Amino acid sequence: MGEAKRRKAALGENYGQESRILPWVPITKTQADLFMKLTTRGSWLGIGLMVVIWLTIRFIGPAFGWWQVVD
Repeated sequence: MGEAKRRKAALGENYGQESRILPWVPITKTQADLFMKLTTRGSWLGIGLMVVIWLTIRFIGPAFGWWQVVD
């Protein structure tokens, strides 16, 4: 437990707080990881939605006679 006491003495008020990405940016590393996870998931959802819309416009709509695709 000596190391923990030395670390607490060295860090002072910052002991037990998460570290920031950069000292002047008020975003912690955990928040940055969460942002990356959410944006990655959103990107994949957007790609999936784009594929579904493309399939609908290109194949499903013309197959049901909703519209015609001119090549």
